[in-house]
Amino acid sequence: MDYSNIPSPCYVLDELAFRKNLSLIKQIAEDAGVEFILAFKAFSMWSVFPIVREYVKGATASSVFEAQLAYEEMGSPAHTYSPAYSEIDMDSILKYSSHITFNSLNQYQRFSQKVKEAGVSAGLRINPEYSDVETDLYNPCAPGSRLGVQAEILKDGLPEGIEGLHFHTLCESRSFNLENTLAVVEEKFGHLFPLLKWINMGGGHLVTHKDYDTQHLVRILKGFKARYPHLHVVLEPGSAFAWQTGVLRSTVVDLVENRGITTAILDVSFTCHMPDCLEMPYKPVVIGAYQEPVEGKPTYRLGGSSCLAGDFLGSWSFDEPLKIGDAVIFDDMIHYTMVKTSMFNGIVHPGIGVVNQNGDFKLLRKFNYQDYRSRLS
Repeated sequence: MDYSNIPSPCYVLDELAFRKNLSLIKQIAEDAGVEFILAFKAFSMWSVFPIVREYVKGATASSVFEAQLAYEEMGSPAHTYSPAYSEIDMDSILKYSSHITFNSLNQYQRFSQKVKEAGVSAGLRINPEYSDVETDLYNPCAPGSRLGVQAEILKDGLPEGIEGLHFHTLCESRSFNLENTLAVVEEKFGHLFPLLKWINMGGGHLVTHKDYDTQHLVRILKGFKARYPHLHVVLEPGSAFAWQTGVLRSTVVDLVENRGITTAILDVSFTCHMPDCLEMPYKPVVIGAYQEPVEGKPTYRLGGSSCLAGDFLGSWSFDEPLKIGDAVIFDDMIHYTMVKTSMFNGIVHPGIGVVNQNGDFKLLRKFNYQDYRSRLS
């Protein structure tokens, strides 16, 4: 791809790659007889929702704003889950939702009458107390977790009006991780399944990863459907939709050397624009660079433009020395990036653009001082 005509900094979605992911997700859903919906917490670039709706009709929301976005921009009410709902938001959430999942019995009991009057299908998030996720920050089943209801609390059955169960134990995981979790869920909560209309298997299903065994997933889901044919099965991945579908285009603005380490300072920030790199942490791929240092080649730490001392990662090697004004392209920067950005330090937010199926770039959004000012008061 030619990045010379793309302003810096900018998130750039590749429509062809995006459609390829969507097509695969649609095919899996059809083969397995389940429903996939888009998780906004990973990807909520609403300007491309018309494309999404060609393949997937629904979305899952984690807040009243996400639920409203689903209702207005996806054109369908949301499957909504939040660790806690406030009284002030509940009427709006019910207006914008077809399904609502509660994190605790207390929350459900508090709002059950309103849910019933609104005609919204209610569910409970369950905590099977089992997860293959190794990073504690992303493990919802760690001891003492605030997320979900344990099996012992439901040993006597479900409250009246509960129609579904929701579990979310995965994070960029494979089908074998779902298989492991599902065995525990059936063992601990299977006695409740005859009372339900639906089950939501949450997100974290990285079905568009090149190494994901989609046929194994289909077999798992078809087997589950055969055991519980009355249940409508929902999966709500986020990363899978936008996995490997775009880049963050940045530019070198300075080169700083300190005791043998040369840092290329960019017009983007890890803490502001790529926070998962620091939180997970993980080292993103830089297009055209060597992922690890290569002896004898120009090698640089990449640093962000914020004043946070730890706003850097590294190091990468390049075939040619970097110069001020050179482009540095971070690959796979569409999911869990735009949704988590900040304007810390007042740093200019990257633009948002799309390269369409013909290879033409279109800038959809450019941010300015008023965007920064409007976040404060």
